[in-house]
Amino acid sequence: MKLISVNTSQPESIVINGDAVLTGINKVSQNERIWLNKINLVGDGQADLTVHGGELQAVYSYPIEHYAHWQTFLGKESLPYGTFGENFTVSGLLETDVYVGDIFKVGSAIIQATMPRIPCFKLANKLNNTAIIKDFLWSGYSGFYHKVIEEGEVGAGDEIVLLEHDEQSISIRAALGLYKLNEGNKADLSHALTIKSLAPLFVTAFNERLAKLDTDE
Repeated sequence: MKLISVNTSQPESIVINGDAVLTGINKVSQNERIWLNKINLVGDGQADLTVHGGELQAVYSYPIEHYAHWQTFLGKESLPYGTFGENFTVSGLLETDVYVGDIFKVGSAIIQATMPRIPCFKLANKLNNTAIIKDFLWSGYSGFYHKVIEEGEVGAGDEIVLLEHDEQSISIRAALGLYKLNEGNKADLSHALTIKSLAPLFVTAFNERLAKLDTDE
């Protein structure tokens, strides 16, 4: 498991459908080592803090293994690191293998996987392809956010080491399925709600879905 690229950007104003929109999605690969603090990488910023950033979304990782799929989808020969707005382009870490609550060491920092990323219109605008939003969601190739447990310095080429894994948790892909893809049943939702590191957003969503399933019976 390896950190392939560290990508940062500062929020900038762009025009989408005639409206000025602030976005931090246009990440650029950085050559130097960068300090990762509790809420983001130094030199990086998130535009809409209601859906990005904060303690549970301090840094976003995306697997390099998915790039080939999107190159074909978009008809591109190659895509630069950071294409999907990720801070960390990683290898060897897939949504089906990374579990909610997994703790990793990267560089001198320690991070914890928290939740999948849900795509928004800014990704579609960046890639000039409105169809990618639905495909991105249903592909399961969401990438995942991290909480920073211990601040530290990170850089391209750093090994990513798994420190803690809770076998009773669920994968990032499973969390995405329960949250947005209408997958799973009452038992799956009830089990997910026992995960201590489950983000409050998901606790609320899973409880609401569980209540609806009870009502529908």
